[in-house]
Amino acid sequence: MQTRVFAAPKVPAVFLMFWVVKLLTTGIGETASDYLGSVSIPLAAVIGVGTFFTALSVQLKARTYHPVRYWVTVLGVALFGTMIADGPHVALGTPYWFDSIVYLVLLCGLLTWWQRSEGTISVHSITTARRERFYWGVVLLTFGLGTAVGDATAIDFGLGFIWSILLFAVLIVVPFGLWKLGLNVTVAFWSSYVLTRPLGASIADWLGKGTHDGGVGWGIGPVTLVGLLIFAVLVAYLTATHSDVDHAETHARDAALSEPARSLTT
Repeated sequence: MQTRVFAAPKVPAVFLMFWVVKLLTTGIGETASDYLGSVSIPLAAVIGVGTFFTALSVQLKARTYHPVRYWVTVLGVALFGTMIADGPHVALGTPYWFDSIVYLVLLCGLLTWWQRSEGTISVHSITTARRERFYWGVVLLTFGLGTAVGDATAIDFGLGFIWSILLFAVLIVVPFGLWKLGLNVTVAFWSSYVLTRPLGASIADWLGKGTHDGGVGWGIGPVTLVGLLIFAVLVAYLTATHSDVDHAETHARDAALSEPARSLTT
């Protein structure tokens, strides 16, 4: 099948700031979804679906990576991912642990399809339109899975927000430690990527929920607003500094492109 090819990966380099912004989007997605739902469920559905598909459409049509476009899409996925995780529980009454298993099976199935189709599931390989579509499909399922897992620990298993935060704070460093011991870097990345969702969402819920629900009581509206402000500042920083561009891959690409020119002059 023919597919568009990009000059460089359409995703940011994975370093500390990547994980900070990713965690932030998970918390914003959780509290924003709850806040919109408290105002109007139809309004929440329109904003969630509209933001997701609009941002994703703009991202898929672009040929290069840009921090604002990429992270707004992740934010749209975070909002929509919360809704698709809560939907089965609200509409069908299924427990969150059951939804977690369903999303885990779907995620493993899509990753397997991606691996068999492209020969790699590395985020450094997002250089074609087909791989990018696989990438965003996986990202969406990780948000759905992470949301369901976080709700399962806090609600189904009765851990509450504090113990859920501590649990996922410990679990999220496990893939990093295993990677240092030889675990495949791609497996470690996607494992950590899933765990950012329940960690960020648990922190946001703890800050936003009332004290009678085990939270601090700051309010989901204010927590969402503060999160969006911090998100805007961090993405502006990445846009200005270009610090999230994988310079090693850029140099390798430039060297490969210039090689034919050098051959013609020798």
